[in-house]
Amino acid sequence: MLTWHCETRPAPRRVAFTSPRVGTYVGHVNMAPPVPLLAVRGSQGTSLFSGPKCEPHPAFQTDSSPSRSLCFSRDGSLFAWCNSKGVHVVKCVDGSKVVTLDLPKTVLIQFSPQNNILATWQPYTKSAQSAQGDANLQLWDLKTGLLLKALYQKKVELWCPSWSEEEAIAVRSVNNELHFYENNDFNTIANKLHMQKVSDYALSPGTQPSKVAVYVPGSKGAPSFVRLYQYPLLGGPTAALANKSFFKADKVDLQWNRKASAVLVIASTDVDKTGASYYGEQTLHFLSVAGETALVQLQKAGPIYDVAWSPSCCEFCVVYGFMPAKATVFNLNCDPVFDFGTGPRNAAYYSPQGHILVLAGFGNLRGQMEVWDVKKYKQVCKPQAPDSTHFSWAPDGEHVVTATCSPRLRVSNGFKVWHYSGAVLHQWDAQEAELWEVRWQDAPYGQYPERPISTQTTPTSLGSTQAPPTQAYRPPALRHLPATASTKLHEDEPPQNMRPGSSDKILSKTALKNQRKREAKKAAKQEAKESDPAPASNSQSEPEPSAVSQSEPSTGDPETDKKIKNLKKKLKAIDELKEQQASGKILQKNQVEKLQKEAQLLKELEQLTLG
Repeated sequence: MLTWHCETRPAPRRVAFTSPRVGTYVGHVNMAPPVPLLAVRGSQGTSLFSGPKCEPHPAFQTDSSPSRSLCFSRDGSLFAWCNSKGVHVVKCVDGSKVVTLDLPKTVLIQFSPQNNILATWQPYTKSAQSAQGDANLQLWDLKTGLLLKALYQKKVELWCPSWSEEEAIAVRSVNNELHFYENNDFNTIANKLHMQKVSDYALSPGTQPSKVAVYVPGSKGAPSFVRLYQYPLLGGPTAALANKSFFKADKVDLQWNRKASAVLVIASTDVDKTGASYYGEQTLHFLSVAGETALVQLQKAGPIYDVAWSPSCCEFCVVYGFMPAKATVFNLNCDPVFDFGTGPRNAAYYSPQGHILVLAGFGNLRGQMEVWDVKKYKQVCKPQAPDSTHFSWAPDGEHVVTATCSPRLRVSNGFKVWHYSGAVLHQWDAQEAELWEVRWQDAPYGQYPERPISTQTTPTSLGSTQAPPTQAYRPPALRHLPATASTKLHEDEPPQNMRPGSSDKILSKTALKNQRKREAKKAAKQEAKESDPAPASNSQSEPEPSAVSQSEPSTGDPETDKKIKNLKKKLKAIDELKEQQASGKILQKNQVEKLQKEAQLLKELEQLTLG
């Protein structure tokens, strides 16, 4: 039996010194941030690791009973887990017991933001003695260990109440409407949001005033919609801060940014009626508390795999499109900021400090990851963690964990802790056991400062997770022959700063349209100047028409003029194809054939013009 434990973190040292102006001052010395903990849950029990090297600590003894759930408090000071004996809460600093609850059927637990309440949930059941059944959602006071309120929550979706940062407001969904409670008084409903069929909601993070995003699915030809409200203004037609309606939505995923200034809505259908995707159909919408709404325009068709807000709250990353998927960073105007090209990826993870972005392909992909410096948009490394089903950042922004967990994969269970530069610092294999969950200790935002990004891999005894270069398979009978260029089913599109002849700044559709208008206007002026050499100062002449509206010079033969116009139209289309090819886009076969006809078209145009 393995024994894992947590490291004791010393309290801040108090010092006293005398100042000639303010006298004696007693305060705390700023010490290094604590070493983050790593909780592990599996068939061998529940344990805690200390730091990226997973060093043992006798303060926390491994619980050999298999547990159903575990969680850390939001500030990382408390750790809780539930097994067949009950719910256990301990302090992370020394492993001392806070409270133990006799709830052997509990499967889900959650702390309130200020650690005042522990919410527990067990499956709803009915008994012969009680036709209504027992209240399966229970709220416990962590200071006294007493039950504050027992509620009925049949569905596991949205089982836990959502609290504001100071716990001044709590909200839960009851019979398709939202009930609001104040100051943890769950015996009195302080406010209600009366709206038909509210199926999902999300309370904003951060401090007051709190805001809530609600989703109402469409029915009988009416569209679905998402609305933003600011508590306590929940009624009236003008109470909503923003409203966005849309079709093709069976469910949504609501994601607030950290500052609660905007929310992203991923609307998805279970079935794609066009048959183009097995995953259904998804659209991405943007709403801000200022009332601005937009549909995020994606540059490639296909499903939306993941959306992640940057901790800076000024941009977000979207992974989308048929494989190989594209990844693009958008700003708050929903304009693309940087295009990472295409690759085998389906997830995006920002570091807690927001300075590093990891694009990864897990699940049915091979576990390839791309680590990017977000400020410089420079790739740091390209490690690989095959068969991984879990990825998460440590709160220090320096280390990550990748794990292969059951029941997603029941073989080769284990996890790796590694530095973002690709060095593996610790590896644990479950062997005959099963690994169910791995979770880093939470920490308040800003506790771990941002550090300079290192592009050099620190050598360790476990080596690196850097992916080896792959080569196309060649049969033994052809290996003695010289290698030929291989044809791929999909050509990977490089990132925007690695494309030949591309600028560092990507243009939005509106900016690109305006740029083409300016270029066309400039070309028309130049053509008018060449066709009319007469000086513009001649006041006796007739006023010339504008350069934009000036007609094409005529040859006198309508048929010849028509042929010249068609040839110029084809040459303009070829110029547009050249621009697309220069930006890195892969052209179709018929488009390549058009490019090959450019010389022939120019020759025909010259003959018609001279004739």
